[in-house]
Amino acid sequence: MTVGILLVGGFGTRLLPLTNKTPKPMLPIANLPVTEHQLLAAKAAGITKVVLATAYLADTFTPYFGDGSKWGIELKYALESEPLGTGGAIRNAAELIFSEISENEPIVVFNGDVLSRHDLAAQIKLHQTSSAAVTLHLVNVEDARPYGCVPFDETGRVTDFLEKMENPITNTINAGCYVFSPQVIQAIELGKVISVEREVFPQLLKNGKVVQAFVDNSYWLDMGTPKALLKGSQDYVGGKEFIVGDNSKISTSAVISGSSAIGNNVTIGANVEISSSIIRDGVTIAEGSKLESVFVEANTTVTKNTEASGAYLADGEIIPLKF
Repeated sequence: MTVGILLVGGFGTRLLPLTNKTPKPMLPIANLPVTEHQLLAAKAAGITKVVLATAYLADTFTPYFGDGSKWGIELKYALESEPLGTGGAIRNAAELIFSEISENEPIVVFNGDVLSRHDLAAQIKLHQTSSAAVTLHLVNVEDARPYGCVPFDETGRVTDFLEKMENPITNTINAGCYVFSPQVIQAIELGKVISVEREVFPQLLKNGKVVQAFVDNSYWLDMGTPKALLKGSQDYVGGKEFIVGDNSKISTSAVISGSSAIGNNVTIGANVEISSSIIRDGVTIAEGSKLESVFVEANTTVTKNTEASGAYLADGEIIPLKF
């Protein structure tokens, strides 16, 4: 058995105002919360127990996911009363599973703002066969300057963790999914603010421990900005013009395109045009409106002949998004 920890406690500052009412892991991608996509990936890789490491708007998760039985996963919830960093959050969440796992059982850690279709089962297998302290999913990007880069040698052992730089020495970056040996997490001081990326991983290298690279360039997206969130939803909708949830009513004269996602209980009036957008549950869009690359908050009423592009619509407001 392999267990997982999903870090869903972040504030989602880069996604404001989308995260005013909803934590970023609960924002919809093709009508399903980001966290649900990650749990489905975990289940497909054989993970049957996951701890959600919550903080910001923590009470949002339990009503939706409950005990996880709907997905065939046992879910537990760990709450951070104060931000602990990635390492502190992982250590806090692991308290709920340490007594239930063996000393050699891998613990998979997911970042709550990453969409990935990489071969997680293969990453777990590599971790087990390489006797690594931790195995990192890495991806190659065209421009590594916005990220820290992670060089590794010909055997696949990571050699360094480098901060953002103007001339990166490699285009291989940390993709945000880690497989830990339990002892590494147990060594993190409980309740301490600590970063695995800036403190734990570099210290493992200094101590001569094996930090293994798992390079998989399958679909990967950091959905930390409104532009990326819209792109992720379009990617998951796929080649369709749009998808629509349950009990929604769309006028026959409305035109919806650009892999838009229309949620549940949505009403779309006559001659409405929507492209490349996310329309959340309970929205009403009145006739003649034209919306492009917008995020419409749940239960919002969009008035007649509204025109908006690259914006967040909620409570009668149209707020431009930073693209």
